[in-house]
Amino acid sequence: MKIKALLAIAGLLVLILFVTAYTVDETEQVVITRFDKVQRTVNKPGLHFKLPVIEKALVFPNNLQEWDGDPGQIPTRDKTYIWVNTFARWKIVDPVAFFKTVGYVSRAQQRLDEIIDPTVRNFITSNRLIEAVRNSNRELDTFEDLGDDRQSQADEQKNKPLRFSQVFVGRDKIDTGILTQAKPKLSNFGIELVDVKIKRVNYVEEVRKSVYDRMIAERKQIAQKFRSEGKGEAQKILGEKERELKRIESEAYRTAQEVKGKADAESTKLYAEAYGLDPEFYSFVKTMEVYNEALSENSSIILSTDSEIFKYMKGYEGNMTRTP
Repeated sequence: MKIKALLAIAGLLVLILFVTAYTVDETEQVVITRFDKVQRTVNKPGLHFKLPVIEKALVFPNNLQEWDGDPGQIPTRDKTYIWVNTFARWKIVDPVAFFKTVGYVSRAQQRLDEIIDPTVRNFITSNRLIEAVRNSNRELDTFEDLGDDRQSQADEQKNKPLRFSQVFVGRDKIDTGILTQAKPKLSNFGIELVDVKIKRVNYVEEVRKSVYDRMIAERKQIAQKFRSEGKGEAQKILGEKERELKRIESEAYRTAQEVKGKADAESTKLYAEAYGLDPEFYSFVKTMEVYNEALSENSSIILSTDSEIFKYMKGYEGNMTRTP
């Protein structure tokens, strides 16, 4: 009997320990309630105790939580409809106020929707599209995503950067404005809104096609510009080639004529020196060459007896020195 009693007492102690003890993680904070009234909060990690049955331990996260809004179609101040997708980071800084106003973490999403979504819509409709897209008036170069080589070519060709409307607010300031306006409203729920950002901006389907068509037209214009400049550069290269070719041919012709002239002069000099040794023999050889070219077997020729060319047909009576 004693053993059974001891076992019963041990079981009861374990049950009491089970219903009274609880643990708090480093990422958690606990609100202890008694008959739905808050008694105390526990933020220190470790093992803690509460009264059984009448006290409850409500656990809430102590770290950053994520809120991801649903994409919504919103008109800008310049009447352009866009899809805006926003996200935020928040945490519970006052678990008692959170418990009294929201109750559970699952309900916090609805409260964030009710406050952040209208704030985003208010800022988007109050600003132009360019304000939600860009942060500054920095000039965008069409070729800034094409690499250093393309960029250097663009600089050499003096391409004009794309220009947009003047930016007065910018996307970062819109994000800051949404955070500043929504943060005080959420503090009443024990929630601290840490950050809000516009995750994505996109055109609605009706506007997207016209934007894409304009972008395609701009790129085609740039491509046509490159083609025209390429054709102009090709013609320039061909012109330089033709000019260089004519210069080379002219210099080669001049050099050939100089060599030919020197050769002819040397040949004439040699002929003159050779025939100058015996002018009569030179005259005889040249006359024979004329006979050979002018006369054939069936040729007839009438010459005067005192013709110079006829003298070798009559017999040559020159003052030639005969060698015995």
